[in-house]
Amino acid sequence: MKYAVTAATGKFGQSAVSTLNAKIGPENVLVIARNQDKATQLFPDNPIRIGNYDDVDAMTKAFEDVERVLFVSSQPGGPVDRATAHKNVVTALNAAHVKFVAYTSFPHAQTAVSALASDHRATENAITATNIAHSFLRNNWYLENEMGFLQSGNHNQEALYWANNTAGWALEREYAAAAANVLMAEDPQEVYEFAGAARTYAELGQALQKATGNRFKITQVSQEAYTQSLEATGLDYDTAALFASFQAPINDGALAETSADLANVLGHQPLEASAAIQEILARS
Repeated sequence: MKYAVTAATGKFGQSAVSTLNAKIGPENVLVIARNQDKATQLFPDNPIRIGNYDDVDAMTKAFEDVERVLFVSSQPGGPVDRATAHKNVVTALNAAHVKFVAYTSFPHAQTAVSALASDHRATENAITATNIAHSFLRNNWYLENEMGFLQSGNHNQEALYWANNTAGWALEREYAAAAANVLMAEDPQEVYEFAGAARTYAELGQALQKATGNRFKITQVSQEAYTQSLEATGLDYDTAALFASFQAPINDGALAETSADLANVLGHQPLEASAAIQEILARS
């Protein structure tokens, strides 16, 4: 059986390929990427095909003779809007007669009110319409998304946040390993709500204090004040407002999740929060 991972040179793709290589051998794991040189450097032992989400024909060719695909969602803001780019990939999967696809989606994509859910909802619907067997991997929040918060505590500075509610933070590599496990599963679920333990920012801050040994303040402010604090670091208003908006899915409850799917698929609990934070800070 031939497996493939799209967007394989990204951090998520690299982690997923690493898990697959260790379990089934690199000769069975096809990596699909936009940049041949980067892919060759990262994956010297894997077969490589070039594919760009903007190009249906290239993606169709990349999927030839592949049975199972991990479709890693793209970042918004590309030359082609994400909904269209993802539709291109789904069209290619169908044209190449791929038997199974695991797609990295957004928590509760079909019902979430977050603006971030819309492209993922459209992609899930497009995949469902093809009748390709599939699993939707609805990833919660990567702990790496909180680098600004983590670095504040690491430097023994006040750690600010504005969002209420909880998020299921876990390491990106843990979500990627779970995705790889689903790709190899004999009878996967249609939907996985992947999440770490539900925590507030205050609780994340306490884990950060434990990880660093620092006793900085953990302070909730208004979204406006949080944006102003980012401007004070030298960011222009639009960029600061954009960064501040990244906490909106936490505040609106989109990431408040208690599912055990991530632990079940990994076969163990995600890394304890302070240890996960230490891992991130060690490589930053």
